Amino acid sequence: MRVIGTAGHVDHGKSTLVAALTGINPDRLKEEKEREMTIDLGFAWMDLPSGETVGIVDVPGHRDFIENMLAGVGGIDAVLFVIAADEGIMPQTREHLAILDLLEIPAGVVALTKIDMIDDPEWLDLVESDCRAVLGGTVLQNASILRVSARKGIGLNELRAALDACLETQPQRPDHGRPRLPIDRVFSITGFGTIVTGTLMDGIFKVGDDVEILPAGIKTRIRGLQTHKQKENSALPGSRVAANITSVETTQIRRGDTLAIPGMYKPTRMLDAGVRLLGDASTPLEHGSEVKFFSGTSEVIARVRVLGKESILPGEEGYIQVELDQELVAARGDHFILRRPSPGETLGGGRVIDPQPRGRYKRFSQPDLDRLETLQKGSPGDNLLQTLNSLGAVHLSELANKAGIPIPLAFDLLGSPDLAEGFLVLKGEANSLRGDPILIGRPTWTALSQKAAALLGEYHLAFPLRLGMPKEEFRGKLKLSSNEGQLFILRWQADGLVADHGKTISLASHQVELNSNQKKSAATLLQKFNDPQSAPPSVKECQQEVGEEVYAVLVSQGELVQLNPEVVISSKVFMLWHQATIDFLKTNEKITVAEFRDTLQTSRKFALAFLEDLDAKGITRREGDYRVLNRGD
Repeated sequence: MRVIGTAGHVDHGKSTLVAALTGINPDRLKEEKEREMTIDLGFAWMDLPSGETVGIVDVPGHRDFIENMLAGVGGIDAVLFVIAADEGIMPQTREHLAILDLLEIPAGVVALTKIDMIDDPEWLDLVESDCRAVLGGTVLQNASILRVSARKGIGLNELRAALDACLETQPQRPDHGRPRLPIDRVFSITGFGTIVTGTLMDGIFKVGDDVEILPAGIKTRIRGLQTHKQKENSALPGSRVAANITSVETTQIRRGDTLAIPGMYKPTRMLDAGVRLLGDASTPLEHGSEVKFFSGTSEVIARVRVLGKESILPGEEGYIQVELDQELVAARGDHFILRRPSPGETLGGGRVIDPQPRGRYKRFSQPDLDRLETLQKGSPGDNLLQTLNSLGAVHLSELANKAGIPIPLAFDLLGSPDLAEGFLVLKGEANSLRGDPILIGRPTWTALSQKAAALLGEYHLAFPLRLGMPKEEFRGKLKLSSNEGQLFILRWQADGLVADHGKTISLASHQVELNSNQKKSAATLLQKFNDPQSAPPSVKECQQEVGEEVYAVLVSQGELVQLNPEVVISSKVFMLWHQATIDFLKTNEKITVAEFRDTLQTSRKFALAFLEDLDAKGITRREGDYRVLNRGD
C-alpha cells in the first residue's frame, strides 16, 4: 500500500489533475471550491494499471500555505510533480523541488500540465528542456516527464502507467513492529465519534488495539479502521488510514499528534540531527537561531544549537541539537525541514539522528561529534552499538526501537561475530539473545566498572574499618536506578569485583583489619561480655569504649550480635540462647518472655530483645503472649 503526493506551484493544475485521474475532487473545503485554490491537504485514491490501489495526498502550492504542504509530503512514497506548460518553472516549483530533495523522496513522475493551452510544439519542447535542467542534480533528475491535459484527458493513461512503473521500483514500507500514525486530520462523524487520519508508518494497526495519542499520552482504543473508505480489520505500513478511536474528543487532538501503541514512543523536547542548508538560503544557520521545525505532520517552533562550528553556511552540512518549544514524536531517520518563521523561508532540512539525546552537549566536543557522525553515516551494526553505548542497560527491544532498526535485524546483527564483543548480556538466558535480554555496551560497562572500583577504593581508604559503602550511597554516586544497581552488583559480584553484604557493598578484595591498639581495646570490651558478675554493656557504652567503627567491625565479624538499637550480646551467648530456645519449643511448643527470662536466667530487657530478634529472623513468630517455632524449623 503506497501513497503518492502532489507538488508544484499554485494554479498549475494539481487538484484538477488528481480529480481527472481519480474521479475524486481533493478540495474538500468550501473556501477551496469557491477560490478554486487548494488551501489544506486533500485526499484521493486510484487503481493503477497493475491493480495496485494507491492513495494520493494533494498539497497546496501557494506560498502562503507552504506549511500545510509540508504536513502532507512527509509520508509519501513518490511524488507527482506538476508544472504547467503555459508558465513553466515558477518560485514554488523551485521551493517544492528543494523540499522534496531535502526529504529525499525516493521517486516521482513529472506532469507537464495544461498542454491544451499551448499551440506551439516548440514551446513545449523548450519548457520540457527547462524543466530537465532545473530537475538536474535533484531526486527527480531521472523522473519521466509526461505531457498531459486534465481537462481534455490527454496523456492520463500514460501518466497512470508511468506512476505504476515508478512505484514498481520502490519497496513496500517496512514493518518494524512499532506502528505510529502521524495525524494530519481530525474530525467526527455522527454515530461513530472521533476519526483521525494519516499515513501509517513502521507497523500494523488492528481493530481493537489499545493506543495512545502523543505527546499528551491520552489512552484510547481503535474501534474501526478504513483505507480508501473500505473497512479493514488491520492497516498496513504505508497505507492511508482513517482510525475511529474511542473516548476522545476532537478538541483533545490536533494535527501533528501521533497515534501509537502505548510505550512504543516517548515524546521529546530535544533531538540531535544532521542538517543540510539550501544553497540559495538567504542567510547562514546561526547558533541559537529560532526556526520552525517540520517533521511528519508536526510543526513546532524550535531553537537550534549548532555543533562543531559557529554557523552552517548555505549549501553546507552540519550537526545540530534542536530544542523544541513543544513535545513531539520522532524516530531515528525521520526527515525534517527547517524554515525561518519571519519572513517565511525554507532554510534546509535533514534527518533525525537521536530523538532522545542524553542532554545538551558541549558544542565543540569531539567525542560527541564523532558519535553523531557514526550514527549518521555508519552501518546498521555501528549505529546499534553507538545507540547501546548511549543508553546504558536496556532491553534488546527498546534498543532496536531507539536505533530505528527492526527487532529481527537487531537480533541478527548482535548475533554476528563482528558485534558480539561489543556488548554484554546482563540479564536473560546465558550468552543468548533469545527472549528480550538486557544488554549493555562493553565500553560503557568497562568505564562504569572502573568508576565503581575507584569509588569503593576511595571509600575503603577513607573508612578502612567499615565493611562497605551503603548501597544507596553507592547507587546514587554512580547515578544508577534501584533496578540497575541490583543488576550491576550481581554481575560485578559474579565477576569477582565486589562483595555484597546486604545493606553495604565493598570491593571483593577489601578486608577489615584492626591495628594493635584497636585489637587490645576490642579484647577488653569482649571480656566484659563474659563477666557473670555484671550485665553486658549497652550498644552506646560499647561505642563509647572502642569507637563506633571498631564496634561495627566486632558486629560484622560476628563477635557481637546487636539485637536492637540498645541491646547487644556476645555471639557465644547468642548461640547458647538460640539452641536453648529451639530445644524448649520442641518440647513445650511455646514460650513466653517470662519463661525465657527464668529459663536462661537473664533480665526481661534481654529476653524480649532476643525473642524479637528471632521473630525478625523468621525463626519464631508471636502468637499473643507466646512465641512458637515457624513451620519448617
